[in-house]
Amino acid sequence: EHLKAAREHGFLDIADVDIMDGAGEIKLPVRDTTHIKYNLVGANLANYDFLINLAHFKGHAMAGLGGVLKNQSIGIASANGKAYIHTAGYTDKLKGMWSHTGDQDGFLESMAAAAQSVADHFGDNILYIDVMNNLSVDCDCDSHPHDPEMKDIGILASTDPVALDEACLELVYGVKPTEGNDNRPLIERIQSRHGNHTIDHAEKIGLGSKEYKIVMID
Repeated sequence: EHLKAAREHGFLDIADVDIMDGAGEIKLPVRDTTHIKYNLVGANLANYDFLINLAHFKGHAMAGLGGVLKNQSIGIASANGKAYIHTAGYTDKLKGMWSHTGDQDGFLESMAAAAQSVADHFGDNILYIDVMNNLSVDCDCDSHPHDPEMKDIGILASTDPVALDEACLELVYGVKPTEGNDNRPLIERIQSRHGNHTIDHAEKIGLGSKEYKIVMID
């Protein structure tokens, strides 16, 4: 069904499409074992020696915000891995994994840990890109996302995912609200879910640094 959707969108006409967990899943070790003890990703990730992490920076109903850190954790995790991260390491399927999503900071910290495991797997062979357009409070995964209330900002790239998401976050906060370009709903969504904590924790565990310098390449 996923390949059918990719075909209908024209992706198979321009590139090979590989469903990462189409052949099962593998475990990646994690350094920060506070919540999760491993990271479950699609088995086909092992077929590659580099990664281009292309993310749409926007809000999110659960995580508060989504950028390259979320994309590298939830986006690369298998179905079981997604549940494992969202529940901050809960594994009892008999009791329903998705009914254990109340540990918000644990969820955010688990995302940081999972993203670090993928970074460790690929080493320096990762490029991170955040596209700051259609800045809605909701994720693209939402079937009925709220219309964007901000104007597009641009595209940022880095080899440091923490610096990149932090730069995007600060660009959102730096917008002066005007009619047709109101950052306040997105900021409220981020703050209400403690969304910046993913970035803070990623820096704390050594995935990257929040220090950055924006270089324009126009």
